Amino acid sequence: MNSLIVALVAYVGFLIAYRLYGTFISERIFGLDASRKTPAHEFNDGVDYVPTKPEILFGHHFTTIAGAGPIVGPAIAVIWGWVPALLWIFFGSIFMGAIHDFGSLVISARHQGKSVSRITSDLLGPRAGTLFLILTAFALLIVIAVFCLVIAVLFDMFPQSVLPIWVEVPVAIAIGYWIYRGSGNPTIAGIIAIIILYIFVIIGVYVPLKMPGFIAGNPIMTWTVILLIYAYIASTLPVWVLLQPRDYINSHQLFVALALLFLGLIVAHPPIVAPAVNTNIADAPAFIPFLFITIACGAISGFHSMAASGTTVKQLDKETDAKFVGYGAMLMEGALAVMVVMAATAGFGSAAAWTEHYASWKAANGLGAKVGAFINGGATFVSSIGIPEAVAAGILAVMVVSFAATTLDSATRIQRYIISELASSYNINILSGRHGATLLAVLTAFILASFNGGKGGLILWPLFGASNQLMAGLALLVISVWLIKIKKPSIYTLLPMIFVLVMTSWAMVINTINFYRASNWLLFVLSLLIILLEIWLILEAIGAFRRVKTAPAVESGGTTASK
Repeated sequence: MNSLIVALVAYVGFLIAYRLYGTFISERIFGLDASRKTPAHEFNDGVDYVPTKPEILFGHHFTTIAGAGPIVGPAIAVIWGWVPALLWIFFGSIFMGAIHDFGSLVISARHQGKSVSRITSDLLGPRAGTLFLILTAFALLIVIAVFCLVIAVLFDMFPQSVLPIWVEVPVAIAIGYWIYRGSGNPTIAGIIAIIILYIFVIIGVYVPLKMPGFIAGNPIMTWTVILLIYAYIASTLPVWVLLQPRDYINSHQLFVALALLFLGLIVAHPPIVAPAVNTNIADAPAFIPFLFITIACGAISGFHSMAASGTTVKQLDKETDAKFVGYGAMLMEGALAVMVVMAATAGFGSAAAWTEHYASWKAANGLGAKVGAFINGGATFVSSIGIPEAVAAGILAVMVVSFAATTLDSATRIQRYIISELASSYNINILSGRHGATLLAVLTAFILASFNGGKGGLILWPLFGASNQLMAGLALLVISVWLIKIKKPSIYTLLPMIFVLVMTSWAMVINTINFYRASNWLLFVLSLLIILLEIWLILEAIGAFRRVKTAPAVESGGTTASK
């Protein structure tokens, strides 16, 4: 199969879905209203609540939800064949992920910018809300600890990415001040920033920087400490100083990288050398249900609901921007995941090379194998248009690390919100403020990460895939309850909810049995607790469904909406 034709069909499909299904959902189901006052205006504080132009907010939201997720997931899932991976990315993005992200953003905007977990408390009851908060905090702890490791390992694997990544920080700050304090043009600012970035990408190729092991003789641990200090600073600064402009630059990176990759596909149009379906894999888990938790970002991911109702909603200028930012950014992530599938299948050049790389689940599951499949395969595409392969690899490596860094500090900021919410509920004043909550977020992540030479987060990583998808299903459940409450059709969120919860629960039960058989008591107990938590929340939701079914309709904005 020709990779260019496959990618082109997928991209046209995404455009049609945005125009038709996205418009239907936003206008007919959620009834977006440009005159409705958003939390960004209602609570504008210049730090977290900042009304933002949609093109800048799109960049922030996209790079926050993307991270390395739509790269590492598809890059390993193609081991089951490129067709199942592509179908899940395409239909999952359109009918599940985009609605999940969009719905989380809108429901949060209609509830004064509260997180989905806080809205859970309003709709399902205080017990359910607290349980959801705890589950969210647990997942974010893993994300922060593991993404420190991911970035540290990528810096070690691709030292050419170190210089441009850190140069991007002062450039982003300068852009932020120029736009918000000097009335600079965002488009011109983005062009200037991306030119500077790629100048340093080229310099970085010829001046790679390797980190010595200053801490415990381990460069990975050294990078982990530096990254957590950075995450603390980035997540406590006003959002317009670093978070927004850096993410805006990163979104430009994506457009440039996708354009280069697509041009490479046009020029080289290599055939897909991987099998369409492949179920005979050494030591691999069952194709169903594990495909649906292996590819999360790129199809549907619970972390996106945290981002949408955590940082993004606080910057939403107009409610009608939610379609472009929430629904559109998820489809863009799907487009990136499609390109990853092409790079990890057609980028190998021969069936023998692909088979060697994906010889077994263990061989394909390492971080280096997953990221390397995309960067090396993608560099093959880009080099076909005349860009040196080393420079092409540098461009893609910087993009991957930039996205991972965005997820790191956005997750830290969201964890700060979660800790503040819990601390306020229990009157722990020292942790309810910006700095106290952030300090606890980075310290707990450091404690987890410091085990096993900076790789401690991997101890709990086997729980993250299923926990993340569980949160996606529960977020869809909360959105469905709200739609029923305002007497709107809920079938468009209920069906995705049922599918995600069934597949995730299936995978969690299998994993729990495997943890028990392996005598891995830590993961067995935690996995069992998560399953019980899921059952508890579903029972709470059933009670809420019964209550709202018989309750009179309320205004779609809820009691907190204002015009």
